[in-house]
Amino acid sequence: MNAIDIHLENFEGPLDLLMHLIRKNNLDIYDIPIAQITGEYLQYLDVMKSLNLEVAGEFLVMAATLMQIKAKMLLPAPEVEGGETGPDPRGALVSMLEEYQRYKEASKDMNGRFNKFKDSFYRGSPVFSSEEKYLDLDFYALMDAVKRAFQRAEPAREVEADKFPIESRVEKITRMLEGREWLLLDEVFASETKRLGVITCFMALLELVKQRRILVSQDEAYTEIRIYPAPAATPAPAEAAAAQDSEGPRN
Repeated sequence: MNAIDIHLENFEGPLDLLMHLIRKNNLDIYDIPIAQITGEYLQYLDVMKSLNLEVAGEFLVMAATLMQIKAKMLLPAPEVEGGETGPDPRGALVSMLEEYQRYKEASKDMNGRFNKFKDSFYRGSPVFSSEEKYLDLDFYALMDAVKRAFQRAEPAREVEADKFPIESRVEKITRMLEGREWLLLDEVFASETKRLGVITCFMALLELVKQRRILVSQDEAYTEIRIYPAPAATPAPAEAAAAQDSEGPRN
């Protein structure tokens, strides 16, 4: 199975993952429990690898950086002149996170201005088209759901891919949605007892999103992930006219 290449607005990189963990656990950015963050960070990398997602080198560099900071904090802090302790090993990481936060806030401000003025057009200005978001959520929230499902599932033993065809999980998700307004992602994973079954459900979810048959979203950050049936596509005027012509004249 080839690695999946996922491009999402909310999936930026290792600093984005660190900020997700800090906010999810309500931690102080200036007093990060490095052992806890390092452990959770490595768990996320394990989940991403299990899902056959391509983990960029920058994620591995950050993992090495966190483990290096963790090792330094286990050693006695060197004393400097005046009897004070040396610099906090987390200082460089905190500076990076502070700068990252500033850029994220600036990005939000620019996005807000775009949404405010996107329907105002001036002579010679480009016209931007916007498509409906079929996958509108925090990527790491998706990883949270998979990680919870992995914790419930039996440890992986043999790979038996033929017993977990994607088509069966596509059918499962569509069947669970029948007659319902929405479905929780955790419900999809709940009946899976094997890690490979969870992975196959994840792949089926992406396939249904790709086919624009479902919408996957969060109402707010850190809330439950919901799956909605995609609204029926409305044919374009040209397509509707062509379909009417093919029916012939009506009496």
